[in-house]
Amino acid sequence: MAEKLLNTSVPRHIAIILDGNGRWAKKRGLPRTAGHKAGAKAVEKICEEAYNAGVEYLTLYAFSTENWSRPADEVNMIMNLLRDYLSDSLNNAKKNNMKIRVIGDRSGLSKDIVDKIIETEEASKNYTGLKLQIAINYGGQDEIVRAAKKISEKVKEGELDPSDITKDLFENYLDTAGIPAPDLLIRTSGEQRLSNFLLWQLAYAEFYFTDVLLPDFGKKDLAEAIKCYSQRDRRYGGVKQ
Repeated sequence: MAEKLLNTSVPRHIAIILDGNGRWAKKRGLPRTAGHKAGAKAVEKICEEAYNAGVEYLTLYAFSTENWSRPADEVNMIMNLLRDYLSDSLNNAKKNNMKIRVIGDRSGLSKDIVDKIIETEEASKNYTGLKLQIAINYGGQDEIVRAAKKISEKVKEGELDPSDITKDLFENYLDTAGIPAPDLLIRTSGEQRLSNFLLWQLAYAEFYFTDVLLPDFGKKDLAEAIKCYSQRDRRYGGVKQ
């Protein structure tokens, strides 16, 4: 892919809403769990191809705050997949020089998953390759509310004056503090909505929706999304001179 994209403007940061595992499985007469497993394998390939293309940051929507409403057996299976993925990530991060960071509300996760997150982040913090953010128990509205509460506590304690609150300061209290905003959002499976993902950060991102289901999303699909992005005229609210 890297060779094919030499003359293409590659986004510094891509965010992806991972969607379509259930429909992929249904089309094949398989249980939804099989779709999630296939999707997890696709994610590994996406990380590799994104880095090969020159992407610096990749943020993946793995499990939302709303996903808890799914059937209990499916939720348990997804949590087990996340456990396995985080365990594998320790080796993958070392092998691929990949820095991993998990965003979302950890208070809603089991202790063993939180411990694995901390271990993975600590082990990969000095790696200089792809910066991978995984959104687990994440919701954009929830993130903004949590940030507002943190700032409110600072004001209450006299450590911060309301007049000091700016856009830049607010961003420092978000889960993505220190990470540049996504340039491109990709959503697989044909759905065309944000589903409460990175509501603040996606203010000026370019959106790309594809009918390809996550387990089938591969090298050529990512290349097509990047090619489409490179043809966009990004003006950030201004006018073209």
